Amino acid sequence: MLHQALSHRSYCSEWGGRPSNERLELLGDAVLGLVVTDHLYRAFPDLPEGDLTRLRASVVSTKALAPVATELGVGEAVLLGKGEETSGGRTKESILADCLEAIVAAVYLSLGLTAATSLVVGLLGEPIARIAAEGRLGDPKNRLQELAARLDLGPPSYKVTDKGPEHAKVFSAEVTVGGEVLGRGTGLSRKLAERVAATAGLEIIAARQRDDPGT
Repeated sequence: MLHQALSHRSYCSEWGGRPSNERLELLGDAVLGLVVTDHLYRAFPDLPEGDLTRLRASVVSTKALAPVATELGVGEAVLLGKGEETSGGRTKESILADCLEAIVAAVYLSLGLTAATSLVVGLLGEPIARIAAEGRLGDPKNRLQELAARLDLGPPSYKVTDKGPEHAKVFSAEVTVGGEVLGRGTGLSRKLAERVAATAGLEIIAARQRDDPGT
């Protein structure tokens, strides 16, 4: 099934009509949408429907999925026909994203929804935090401050450090709420690092509320 998930239609047409990854891609897109939507719903309990919709669309977009697939080595593993190979198919965002969706479907069919959920959340947890921190939805620092006040935890505080040359600094931030470090994040600016840390803190609080609704 993994072989099929990595089989582009150009490869299959050259090898006697072997099944391509297109059917798996269709199923994987649906599984990915379900898992990501469920994760966002639970991780961001205070986000309105519009923000959830925008965040989901950003996370499951070809632009967001292609770098994840590249990091996994999908570009090196995908099976392509000669024409697609010579035209740079191994680096095409659409092919990479489609293969990743097909892989999600292969895991779902082989091991079930729990395994597919583990795979998707493991792969996309960091992109979700980054996209949220980039301001594509409400400022996570403001939301964390409001949530901390509502839970009577006191205002969040941020500790930021940096490293690297002046023209290419990387910032690292950690956010403390109620005397506990709840989130860490990195970014190319102080503001972005703090937003990533705040997003991680929101996810921690949301997870605790799911485990203990009384908190």
